Amino acid sequence: MKRILVVLLLLAVPAIAQQRLLVIGGGERPPHAMKKFVEWSGGAKSRILVITWASGVPDESYASLEKALQTSNAGLVEHAPIRPLDAEKRAKLVEQLNSATGVFFSGGDQNRIMDVLSDEELFQMMKSKYNSGTPFGGTSAGAAVMSDPMMTGEADLKVLDGSKVGVRRGLGLLPNVIFDQHFLVRQRHNRLFGLIIASPRTLGIGIDEDTSVLIEDNRRLTVVGKTQVMFVSSKKGTQPFSLSFLKTGERFDLKKLKTLK
Repeated sequence: MKRILVVLLLLAVPAIAQQRLLVIGGGERPPHAMKKFVEWSGGAKSRILVITWASGVPDESYASLEKALQTSNAGLVEHAPIRPLDAEKRAKLVEQLNSATGVFFSGGDQNRIMDVLSDEELFQMMKSKYNSGTPFGGTSAGAAVMSDPMMTGEADLKVLDGSKVGVRRGLGLLPNVIFDQHFLVRQRHNRLFGLIIASPRTLGIGIDEDTSVLIEDNRRLTVVGKTQVMFVSSKKGTQPFSLSFLKTGERFDLKKLKTLK
């Protein structure tokens, strides 16, 4: 009788949702990473919502992402309403978000995304969707928006000064992590270093173009792509930094701040 009671109690406890995140540094979208995102989202049974608010050419951005997702064996791919959102578009977005099994943000200007998400209810819906286990993905601006604080794109790259790096509220799907994109090709080291000096409890992740990170349970990270990803932290807020450079197939533990074999 006691064993039966224990089993019933275990069945009554809800399963802890697994958070899964794909972050691409811009440029080409690594095919293996896109396939993994579609797999996370349900494969042929997936319903993926593509949000192109960051883009100045939203229809073109959607068409490109839809093709990439369908090539990766996605089921239904939907385009979120284009900004600005009136009452009708907002209602449509809420309906799409509720039924989505995956959410993907395009590139462009990350500030445009957060302008829309100044609507606090929509902001919280996005976070709740991710925390409940729906995979999120993004490229370029769609990568930057995953952080909180989020880099706005404004910075003085000639100095190591976090106060000269533009930041604002972002989605913050990963606590205490800041993403930078187009990292090596645009030589953005100084702005990330500056922010980490100013925020020593934060882990900086610089993702180059044509490269991505797949993150499970907000902890287990795998690099996928053509070049490298840099991890930088500074416990004391001063140099020396702790630096790691990982290439495709290599893994990192975000909680222990170390590479995995």
